[in-house]
Amino acid sequence: MRTAHRVETVRAAEAALMARLPEGALMQRAAAGLAAACAGLLPRVYGARVVLLVGSGDNGGDALYAGARLARRGAGVTAVLLGSAAHESGLAAFRAAGGRTTDDPFEALAAADLVLDGITGIGGRGGLRPDAVPIARAARGSNAVVVAVDLPSGVDADTGEVTGEALRADVTVTFGAYKPALLVDPAREYAGALRFVGIGLDPHLPGVPVLEALQHEDVARLLPAPGAESDKYRRGVLGIVAGSTRYPGAAVLAVSGALRGGAGAVRYVGPAGDAVLARHPETLVHSGRPDKAGRVQAWVVGPGLGEGPGPVVAVAEVLASDVPVLVDADGLRGLDPAVVRARRPAATLLTPHAGEAAALLGVAREEVEAGRLAAVRELAGRFGATVLLKGSTTLVCGPDGGPVRVNPTGTPWLATAGSGDVLSGLAGSLLAAGIPAVEAASAAAYLHGLAARRAAGRGGGAGAGPVTASEVAESLRGAWRDVVAPAS
Repeated sequence: MRTAHRVETVRAAEAALMARLPEGALMQRAAAGLAAACAGLLPRVYGARVVLLVGSGDNGGDALYAGARLARRGAGVTAVLLGSAAHESGLAAFRAAGGRTTDDPFEALAAADLVLDGITGIGGRGGLRPDAVPIARAARGSNAVVVAVDLPSGVDADTGEVTGEALRADVTVTFGAYKPALLVDPAREYAGALRFVGIGLDPHLPGVPVLEALQHEDVARLLPAPGAESDKYRRGVLGIVAGSTRYPGAAVLAVSGALRGGAGAVRYVGPAGDAVLARHPETLVHSGRPDKAGRVQAWVVGPGLGEGPGPVVAVAEVLASDVPVLVDADGLRGLDPAVVRARRPAATLLTPHAGEAAALLGVAREEVEAGRLAAVRELAGRFGATVLLKGSTTLVCGPDGGPVRVNPTGTPWLATAGSGDVLSGLAGSLLAAGIPAVEAASAAAYLHGLAARRAAGRGGGAGAGPVTASEVAESLRGAWRDVVAPAS
């Protein structure tokens, strides 16, 4: 599992470790890892042209010491000194290794093969200072590979917010611990590819991080596997209240996600029964009220219900049950925190996108998108529920605080109609299997992202193509297999 810690936590760990090491040893560890990462990004180090953008803090010192190492390997290294004063011993080591400084940063950047961004460190707030902005723009506009030292300059390390101009990196080399901004948008988009350099902080970091990102092995441990004595109830029966005469496809997609998510059976309640049966004849269809549909072990309510009083009534009826409930899409409209916070004996999971989250919080969508961590925490606390906030980085937060889960498998190709309905059914099936809400939401988001990447091709990155929600659902089986039995 990949974890991230707040700035104050990282600094406390660094201080504890530095107290046990010779002076400067910790910075040398970071600089050695940084220099090695930069060397790996260059066709060859000897003769390469490297430019350091050096701020006045320890971040600039890391850049200077790394620059000294590259200079000793034959690179031509030039430093652009920004801020009030450069790191004194780092600058001395840099000059002793043959590095030089310049008063013409734009000329140096125009010829650079690699640029090291050491302008601001993890304590930076509020974007770049005005004097650094034209230099950062020149660096980004050059043909050089831009490498951020620990964190892209101009982003907020703890929140992932970008409130001013920041320097977008191709690669970020981070030391000792991941910082939240490296995992959460909008800052994550500025970080590029991540390279981690261990410097010995682990024994000094707390056991509970501020963020967690699951990996394959973590998800594999969560996913249910049927045993010899399994029946549909042991595997989990999911009830789904979704779809309408106008949006029957939402019901079909939610049921698809549930069946591909391993549900032992799906009980569908709503007016889209014919469409559901045409696609999934194994579905148990009911046209009455949810509480008359038969035994279920979790409910999903909301996708495609449309407007009017119907969704409100459906949500209230389902929330009155004694099993876990997932509320999505139209079920979230006008949702009352008091209703959700009522003494339910089981978990509630809300799965809004940014617009729905903004409506629930009474703020602008832009505010949610700019401060995703704050938004998901506020929603979870206000509603007393687990919240899965969909978007460029999907976040999961439990009602009692604790680490926020960040999904690492998403792809922009998931921004397609109906993909959220598939996710709802998938997460609901895991709730029905008895998996706790935070774990079910996290595992579902992970599988959902993998399935979209599979459907898009080439890992969902460069060279990938558009996908539909139906294709995402069809790819869930392969995503599940990839996690449970990865290729050796």
